[in-house]
Amino acid sequence: MTDQDRKAEMAAIEARIAAAKGASAPKSRIAEHHSQAQMAWRMVIELVAGLGIGFGIGYGLDLFFGTLPIFMVTFVMLGLAAGVKTMLRSAQEMQDKRLAEEAGEEYVPNRGRTKPPASGEQS
Repeated sequence: MTDQDRKAEMAAIEARIAAAKGASAPKSRIAEHHSQAQMAWRMVIELVAGLGIGFGIGYGLDLFFGTLPIFMVTFVMLGLAAGVKTMLRSAQEMQDKRLAEEAGEEYVPNRGRTKPPASGEQS
């Protein structure tokens, strides 16, 4: 074997080792933490937005009709229900994404998991 052949063989082996190490490298915990914090803030904002919109509509209707705060209470409750429903939808989306990652499948938002890409196809 010549010196050139050994260098080429060593370079190929080093490339395979680097690829194997990169494939098994663990995900960063910091990135995962930020992602979870981002989802938590998203859920809080969705709930508060539902309450705020319900309060605004109810208060406006009470001013318009000159009634007791019956519309405000009603629409705050409707806003709370809408906010909780949106939070549950976000939680379901987060769960679908995690299940797709664990199964090695591609996650498509609003459609859940799909089948994994074929070995010759690019995703």
